[in-house]
Amino acid sequence: MRNKTSKNKETKKPIILIIPDREDSGGGEIFSIKSGYLSAVEKSGGMPILTSYGRNNLRELSKRVSGILIAGGDFDIHPRHYGEKPIPELGKIKPERTKCETEVLQWALQRDLPVLGICGGMQLINVVFGGSLYQDLPRQLPEAHHHGKKRRGEKKHPVLINAESRLFRIMKTRKTMVNSTHHQAVKVLGRGLLACAHSPDGVTEAIESDSHLFVLGVQWHPERLTNITAQKRIISAFIRAAKKPGEEN
Repeated sequence: MRNKTSKNKETKKPIILIIPDREDSGGGEIFSIKSGYLSAVEKSGGMPILTSYGRNNLRELSKRVSGILIAGGDFDIHPRHYGEKPIPELGKIKPERTKCETEVLQWALQRDLPVLGICGGMQLINVVFGGSLYQDLPRQLPEAHHHGKKRRGEKKHPVLINAESRLFRIMKTRKTMVNSTHHQAVKVLGRGLLACAHSPDGVTEAIESDSHLFVLGVQWHPERLTNITAQKRIISAFIRAAKKPGEEN
């Protein structure tokens, strides 16, 4: 009996909460997420779960899960969340998803749960930490290149990683090629965050917290690059942190 209990503990998978998109259809609401997020978590040893936007349900789930993955999406964060007015180039917004993800992220930070933000998820982390965003790179930072939409599986530009960062310890490389599908980016860095990777044009490509167990945001999509060892390590490190609270990656 003792051996059986020990085996169960060893094989228990950390539950990773992902907030899905929500769309209205003729038959009701549809909640969905790109399958790459789910498969990347599963292949790294986690158990992804999705949920609706009910506040009480979310709060209860945040007490039970082992980590939070904030996924990207085809929408922007409204600039009122960082004290600015919208410019004409601001894209589609999804206020209910942003509100939901903001609350979940705040609860996760209070509990020091591992958090991984991907693309728009990284941007949300920065905003929640008090930072701001370029609402549109082509207009507000025209010297930035190669960040627009393209197939996410394609490597598009290089990223340089800070050798003193957690991200470097995870990826074990100073330089990597990434895919890129964003028109917004970090402008003012949030309090307590480190900009741990940049593209050659100076755009912040990754951020991390220096005061939490595991809070990491990347501007690219590693879930679509899991055939590359350094990229796969990002998801794996997140899952390991969720498996072993209080331990380094």
